Amino acid sequence: MAPEPTAVNAQVSEVARVFSAPDADPAWLLCDRHPSHAVAFTFVEPDGSTQDLTFGALRERSQRFAGLLATLGVGRGDRVATLMGKSVDLVTVLLGTWRVGAVYVPLFTAFAPEAVSSRLSGAGVKVVVADAGQAAKVPDGQWVPLVAGSEEQDGLAARLATAQPVRSSTAVGGDGAFVHMFTSGTTGAPKDVIHPLRYVAGWQSYLQLVLGVRGDSVYWCGADPGWAYGLYSAVVAPMASGLRSVLQLGGFDVSATWKALATLGVTDYAAAPTVFRSLRTSGVPVPEGLCLQRLSSAGEPLTAEVNEWAGPALGLKVHDHYGQTEVGMTVGFPHHPDLEVPVVPQAMGVPLPGWSVTVLKEGSSVEAEIGEPGLLAVDVKASPLMTFTGYGGRETTDRFTPDGRYYLSGDLATRNADGTLRFSSRDDDVIIMAGYRIGPFDVESVLVRHPAVTECAVVAAADEVRGEVIEAFVVLRAGIEASGDLVEELQDHVRQHYAAHAYPRRVHIVASLPKTPSGKIQRAQLRRSLDRTAEVTQ
Repeated sequence: MAPEPTAVNAQVSEVARVFSAPDADPAWLLCDRHPSHAVAFTFVEPDGSTQDLTFGALRERSQRFAGLLATLGVGRGDRVATLMGKSVDLVTVLLGTWRVGAVYVPLFTAFAPEAVSSRLSGAGVKVVVADAGQAAKVPDGQWVPLVAGSEEQDGLAARLATAQPVRSSTAVGGDGAFVHMFTSGTTGAPKDVIHPLRYVAGWQSYLQLVLGVRGDSVYWCGADPGWAYGLYSAVVAPMASGLRSVLQLGGFDVSATWKALATLGVTDYAAAPTVFRSLRTSGVPVPEGLCLQRLSSAGEPLTAEVNEWAGPALGLKVHDHYGQTEVGMTVGFPHHPDLEVPVVPQAMGVPLPGWSVTVLKEGSSVEAEIGEPGLLAVDVKASPLMTFTGYGGRETTDRFTPDGRYYLSGDLATRNADGTLRFSSRDDDVIIMAGYRIGPFDVESVLVRHPAVTECAVVAAADEVRGEVIEAFVVLRAGIEASGDLVEELQDHVRQHYAAHAYPRRVHIVASLPKTPSGKIQRAQLRRSLDRTAEVTQ
């Protein structure tokens, strides 16, 4: 791996300095310093029509929402939540919230009422804005509810029309609270993470140096802003950079995605691996006239078959990136020409600018040997973009080594001789069979390359002899019938292409896999459902 260029280090340092300043003002940094005529967002409607929103129009709309918040007694440090899809109203609420120094609490629209209620209470929310179709999920509480998209007199549009705009903005400083959000809870109850304003520096650096988005790019991140990656990659980082971002309204649709990519001339596209797998297996032909130059993924490990398709079909490789809500994006394959390294199948990439990432021997602060599995960790002092100190804004040690030097990700990985890192599994997902440590991702990466498989997940099942064995949950491609012969074929496929001992002892053919709202597979739920899932076994 080539050393980081001095110019890149200088750029990271400058962005970190700007967002860490004691007088840092989020409204200024994200909007007001940019030319009023420049387009901030292009919204794509379900029918394919588009609407542009300039920084100037966004500034004026957010000033009115800031005025509305002021009448509700909302000020610096107060929490404002949304239960909204991508829209002009959403970005208006975000910027208006930050304009008065308040803290934004994102809620994903797929949440059930109980999840909404727990997060509103946990964050101490003062105002919550919900789309009309989501408002019924918001319970009565200490918060003031506002409804977007409603024609009612007390709806958001009517309230904005009469609100007196607040022309000033509140500086909160680099350490001031910016976003209060919750982890997805794949390995336990969701934990609250409070991002300071200086956390944005890592995402601006990620957008420019890793995603490679430039001033002449047409950039589209398909992730949902109810979660960290979508909020920061699709909304906050483009605003900080003064660059246009495409936001598609409504849910993901293969045909609509291809149409928007072609019609808008998108050059830079980022999405979850599930999206690329859907584009690959849908049967919808790739349209002509695409302008794609850079493809990126994040959220879960990128399996090899995606690039086996993307190379011939799109003439590009998808660059995988890794991060966490707590810290931001730390590892990946950068697109920046000064940082780019060859994309290696089933590897995470290299530490990104502003981050020092390594693999530690389990239970120590000692770096693991090349090829030795260990715990993926961030060197805190050597990572100028690091902001996390603990959950709920409190200092904590349970995610750090005892000496405080390393942040522990909870993910198992290995270091390769070429400088890349390779993801293995979540620490609590690892399968130990007869003394062998097996990462689910290793087996899944092989299974999903079988032509009958569209998606899969493997988990551990108790076994009297081996301690644990592998069981696989497999979603078949359309038109493929489940059978005992197919199960045996899948087992042999793993034996031949990965390891003889690591084949799944049982294969469950299922219609779909349980996932969190952010698209991560819920392996814990699969483990609980082993006895009641319809199965085809060997």
